[in-house]
Amino acid sequence: MCNHHKKHWFRAYPDLHELEKKIDRRHFLTKTAMGMGGLALASLFSNDGLMAKGMETMLGSGLPGLPHHAPKAKRIIYLFQSGGPSQLDLFDYKPGLSDRHGQDLPESIRGGQRLTGMSANQSIFPVAQSSFKFQQYGKSRTWVSELMPHMAEVVDELCFIKSMITEQINHDPAITFMQTGHQLPGRPSMGAWLSYGLGSENQNLPGFVVLVSKDAVRDQPLYARLWGNGFLPSQHQGVQFRSGKDPVLFLSNPENYDGHDRKEMLDYLKDLNGIQYDTYGDPEINARIAQYEMAFRMQTSVPEVSDMSDEPDWVFDLYGESSRDPGTYAANCLLARKLIEKDVKFVQLYHQGWDQHGNLPNGIKNQCAKTDQASAALIKDLKQRGLLEDTLVVWGGEFGRTVYSQGTLTADNYGRDHHPRCFTMWMAGAGVKPGFTYGETDDFGYNVTKDPVHVHDFHASLMHLFGVDHEKLIFKHQGRRYRLTDVAGNVVNGLFT
Repeated sequence: MCNHHKKHWFRAYPDLHELEKKIDRRHFLTKTAMGMGGLALASLFSNDGLMAKGMETMLGSGLPGLPHHAPKAKRIIYLFQSGGPSQLDLFDYKPGLSDRHGQDLPESIRGGQRLTGMSANQSIFPVAQSSFKFQQYGKSRTWVSELMPHMAEVVDELCFIKSMITEQINHDPAITFMQTGHQLPGRPSMGAWLSYGLGSENQNLPGFVVLVSKDAVRDQPLYARLWGNGFLPSQHQGVQFRSGKDPVLFLSNPENYDGHDRKEMLDYLKDLNGIQYDTYGDPEINARIAQYEMAFRMQTSVPEVSDMSDEPDWVFDLYGESSRDPGTYAANCLLARKLIEKDVKFVQLYHQGWDQHGNLPNGIKNQCAKTDQASAALIKDLKQRGLLEDTLVVWGGEFGRTVYSQGTLTADNYGRDHHPRCFTMWMAGAGVKPGFTYGETDDFGYNVTKDPVHVHDFHASLMHLFGVDHEKLIFKHQGRRYRLTDVAGNVVNGLFT
């Protein structure tokens, strides 16, 4: 802060002046978050302005030395299907189940594996074949359920992982694990990690944006901590965009306020926070300054990017009629495309409603009707705009579903319990193999038999596509060094071109 502004604040607020005078050199160095080592580092960086730039806004550039290698992905759209989609009814075709339908799942297959409390008391575990027909599509001859006719049109762009594994068997820890790399709350989300490491290429929009479908079944709750920053600086948390008049809460000016002096107010607020930083050296103060400045710029940029009036009819036809209704899954897919066109690095869509313990045939049919066309349209739209080459698209949930029916199996109805031992995800674009299937499961779709991919491996591979070595992107917190993949994870090179 310049001396002129300091004098102004000290005259207006003499207590601040007294506070500054009470802090001697030893106390200042003790309280400063960076300490002596940080001051030395600042002197090394002072010539090229890296430290100064970081102290002023902490926006834009990422960490020095990143990316670690040439990235194939510049941005990502993650279509998270909350609740656990049934891989056996969508992508993991098991024709042999028709001969075993209604029979008890052999103990040799189940192998004493962990069960949820919802099916642990079952005396038998009747095998349930899928109610839906499968066909092979594309040059890749990929099996896809009749529930996904639009997805079937783009299978040659998709890389299926049929051997995903997680240890978490209940929704909350499983979703938290998939989003943060740990089953307990408090860790940074993957979007926050990428924002922290790589920064943002758009100074007027957040680097990490979250969209939640309003047309989804609210079977399992979603929490803001799933896209939180954890112990990373707070400007790296995901910013949720909502449907309606105000896409971002508390961004618009209050009623009857024209905002003409908003910039002046922010400048004074920045000065006041600057005094705090000079006094305490808390890096989070700079994060607060950065967030205020970003919010000011977002007052113009958010309404602009949320405005769909310039989209032609053929685009709405591509994504489906519901894409005209802001907040639906289809509209969010379209908005995601607009956001990555503005160089937003990470766009996360959440769509609930896949938790079908009973009446699965009707439930999953409704889910696919809401999501299939828009998911496929996103792939088509990105490709025709030349964006799929460096945009990674991911589709998947937190775990899969069991081959056996939970409860009574009837001729036209069944349900499936949670199943962490194998589930299916797909990726597209940005250096992943198109028209490719990685991993295999057994004849029951119950165990992985080839090329298992753990959640940590998935995270390591995702980071690799962005040019990040997952073992080197580390943040020290409370004496321990943390990373997204914790102490595990291997890059799955078989997924890449």
